[in-house]
Amino acid sequence: MSLPKIPKQRKIIDRRALAADVASIIEEKGAQAGRQQVVQRLREALEAGRAELAKRLSKRPGTGHVHAHGQAFLIDQLIRVIHDHVITDVYPVGNRSSGERIALLAVGGYGRGEMAPFSDVDLAFITPDKPTSWCEQVIEAILYYLWDLNLQVGHSSRSLAESARMAKSDLTIRTALLEARFLWGDQDVYDAAREQFWGDVVPGSQSTFIQEKLEERNGRHRRMGDSRYVVEPNVKDGKGGLRDLQTLYWIGKYVHRVHSAAELVDKGLFTQKEYRSFRRAESFLLAVRAHLHTIAKRGEDRLTFDLQREVADRMNYADRPGKSAVERFMQMYFLQAKHVGHLTGVFLSQLEEQTAEKSRFAELLTAMRKGRAKKVDGYLVHDGTIAAPKDDWFAADPVRLIEVFAIAEREGLEVHPQTIRIARRDAALITAETRKDERANALFMEVLAGRSDPETVLRWMNEAGVFGRFVPDFGKVNAQMQFDMYHHYTVDEHTIRAIGLLSEIERGKLLEDHPLASDLLPKLVNRRVLYVATLLHDIAKGRGGDHSVLGADVANKLCPRLGMDSKETELVSWLVRYHLWMSAFAFKRDLSDPKTITDFVTEVHSLERLRLLTILTIVDIRAVGPGVWNSWKRQLLADLFEAAQERLRLGHKTHGRAERVAAKKERVADMLGERAHLVEDLSDAFNDSYWIAEPEDVIAINLPHYQAANDMNHSLSIHTEYYPSLGATLVTVIGDDHPGLFYRIAGAITLAGGNIIDARIHTNRVGKAVDNLLVQDPMGKPFSEAQQLGRLKKSIKDALADRIDMVPSLAKRPLKQMRAENFRIAPQVDFDNDASNRFTVIEVNATDRPALLNRLTRAMFEQSLLINSAHITHYGERAVDAFYVTDLLGTKLESPDRLAKVEQALLDAIAAGEPEAASKAA
Repeated sequence: MSLPKIPKQRKIIDRRALAADVASIIEEKGAQAGRQQVVQRLREALEAGRAELAKRLSKRPGTGHVHAHGQAFLIDQLIRVIHDHVITDVYPVGNRSSGERIALLAVGGYGRGEMAPFSDVDLAFITPDKPTSWCEQVIEAILYYLWDLNLQVGHSSRSLAESARMAKSDLTIRTALLEARFLWGDQDVYDAAREQFWGDVVPGSQSTFIQEKLEERNGRHRRMGDSRYVVEPNVKDGKGGLRDLQTLYWIGKYVHRVHSAAELVDKGLFTQKEYRSFRRAESFLLAVRAHLHTIAKRGEDRLTFDLQREVADRMNYADRPGKSAVERFMQMYFLQAKHVGHLTGVFLSQLEEQTAEKSRFAELLTAMRKGRAKKVDGYLVHDGTIAAPKDDWFAADPVRLIEVFAIAEREGLEVHPQTIRIARRDAALITAETRKDERANALFMEVLAGRSDPETVLRWMNEAGVFGRFVPDFGKVNAQMQFDMYHHYTVDEHTIRAIGLLSEIERGKLLEDHPLASDLLPKLVNRRVLYVATLLHDIAKGRGGDHSVLGADVANKLCPRLGMDSKETELVSWLVRYHLWMSAFAFKRDLSDPKTITDFVTEVHSLERLRLLTILTIVDIRAVGPGVWNSWKRQLLADLFEAAQERLRLGHKTHGRAERVAAKKERVADMLGERAHLVEDLSDAFNDSYWIAEPEDVIAINLPHYQAANDMNHSLSIHTEYYPSLGATLVTVIGDDHPGLFYRIAGAITLAGGNIIDARIHTNRVGKAVDNLLVQDPMGKPFSEAQQLGRLKKSIKDALADRIDMVPSLAKRPLKQMRAENFRIAPQVDFDNDASNRFTVIEVNATDRPALLNRLTRAMFEQSLLINSAHITHYGERAVDAFYVTDLLGTKLESPDRLAKVEQALLDAIAAGEPEAASKAA
């Protein structure tokens, strides 16, 4: 195996000229005295070669194979010059013995000729027998030259016998030798090693090699997140990355002894079209990896947020309406990763057909003849597998491309890999006529709202290209990512996961995680409306404009085609239009304010809509990614649901509020047990708004705390407690109310390493502040250790006693490098005087930063605002903070001049927290 011809290779490196320069140095100074000059000349050649390859990559940014082969060619020529220099000038031997022979082999990625600018240089030195002292000296000298060039060298030195013995027992060595390419030195030794490998090591070990390689791949996938749709993928080792393609080639080569991936077509493992897809995916991924190394100036294989923009720019992606350049680039990346997944499935199924004593498809036919298999609507079904009976099955009736998946979902069957392959080939047969076919649409609805496992079957449909063909709007969001830290998956993967969650909840599998949704689903009148709305809720992302509004338009057009009547269509359209409505109210509004519930219910109208919207909101948030859903969000959504349900049932009866307060007092009294008298004893201190705003268990903590502080005449009392039901730490501060209390508490919690996720601020009837805050660490975890709770408490106490000079202390606090710094959210301040009857609601959108809440609340204090409650939400890098405020007289902010001053003060506070400003302040 040799490298493909490199265009204009002498512009990369001219080996003869370089060798002549080295010879000239040695002639003038000798081997020892001229060594540093030789190294310098080699380094210049390496740097010049890399510069030429980088220039070529910038001119043709997608030519991954050409660039990778060029990098290998550059290293080849350097090593050949070094080898010849060492054996000629450093350790010359006039008449070498039979043992003084060395073959240099390029192995691994270097052996394949697929190198990025800073890839490891993997070498094997093979000698006929145990290395002689001359061999050891030569090998050592070559390695020292390579290390002096700052190359990362992986190397081994073995005799022929040792190489064979170790290859038999070690998968890594076997794989390295499988890729071995003669580089330089003794050709006869290389030929002997090659024949030994194929004649002695490989025979009889093929099935073991396949099994070990697939186990190795599965373990690598688990370490990398086990999804090809993670938003910061590893180009080399991630699922759908280069290593997956290489695994296919390794297996194919080991089993069939092919010399290139193209020969896999001749062996029947790929069609010509599939091989072209293999090459395109490999070339794209190689190019991306080359750009990553070039930008990072080191071996970097992870496509992180900070690198994605620059790689997109280098590969000439441009902004388009609704999609940024980086989103278009990443969509192409995920499409290629998807192709890799498909190719893996095709390859392995074909390999199984070839290597099994009797293929699965042959078993189906045999079982059919012997009466052990059955036919379902013309399909072969046996041993949990469904297969198309012949190659032109879908061509004869394209509706069958939907039908096979519908039967699989209904019967709980696996679609035979060969049938998936045929479906992918024939997906283009789905035309407008097929999409309008009533039977086809009914079958699609059977899959979408299936009661067995719609997620798995929809994923098969998506991998086969059938899903996007049948629902073109879904095809448009295929592999589409959103360039932010909130969304962990591409839009299509997020949607399919949400449908899967919906199905699991309906089947009772997530009762503990989602008790509310599990209770509501069986009560739905419009079950299939929920599944269609889940499919369509993000369907219009990437089009420019509000995807909720645009998605509602898609629903109005698509639902009738899917066989839904006008009422169902209207309901799906409404759910898509308002699928973010409930989370906006739950996370950014004060649920104790009656106006919040009134405004929410005004749009919801009915209990059925409320149930549908609640379940859709839950699966949408949960499917965003790991760690996004938590007990705090679950509680807020449940609180909003309960309040809205009560309002819908009671209407606007004024006694509803009094009944709620009375019922809550009874429950708190039960929780307090022997101290139940505190509910009545403190009834004059706390008004109804406190009782409505706080959960029963928090009130049961507050009342004894408040009474104890009174009994001991404490002007300040701080309580910290791990609050497991909400996955956070409850911090309660009780003391004399005074302006600026909240911003000092917020700063103190920041200094203690905490983030406030919600705050309810009360001033009771006797002028005491009772502030309840929920706090987590920067990783979204609660403070639960005694030492952590003590640190929080001490920091707040010191801040409120003026033992901390807050502003300089926060400025000195080192700001760790945050991933959010790769994003810039344009700061925005919105005022809403209609959201509450008593308060002005200020909503602030900004890039999330340490101490942002402290800066915002200090700005409000300086603008003479009183904060009643704060609701803190994070969407990845975006912080959305909502504050219910009044002026010092307790009235709303309505003067345009006043609003403008507050807005500017908040914008200035945000700007002061930007990295540049923060570094200057420090």
